[in-house]
Amino acid sequence: VQLQASGGGLAQAGGSLRLSCAASGRTFISYAMAWFRQAPGKEREFVASINQSGVRTNYADSVKGRFTISRDNAKNTVHLQMNSLKPEDTAAYYCAARYGSNFYSRSSADYSSWGQGTQVTVSS
Repeated sequence: VQLQASGGGLAQAGGSLRLSCAASGRTFISYAMAWFRQAPGKEREFVASINQSGVRTNYADSVKGRFTISRDNAKNTVHLQMNSLKPEDTAAYYCAARYGSNFYSRSSADYSSWGQGTQVTVSS
């Protein structure tokens, strides 16, 4: 599956942004999906993941209660709604796909397909 992320931009602290990731191919529903982020000088870190049906989700503690991951299998898209943004949320955000039902993994090594990244910058 090929992934194309969009929706990044500049926001003020306390504001909101919505990221989208469009997937190609007819097997999108076969993949668990996730969002990761990477700030300059830091390692890529897990943000959120969602299972194939979209019923089950998993979040990093740093974003729990502020971010919501969702997917639309009819449109082959996954979204990340980001509310109450903080300057420390500034990073390049990447969508990722993992074949199968395991959506618990927080390791980037377990995800085989990646989007190109979209930059999110939060000003204080």
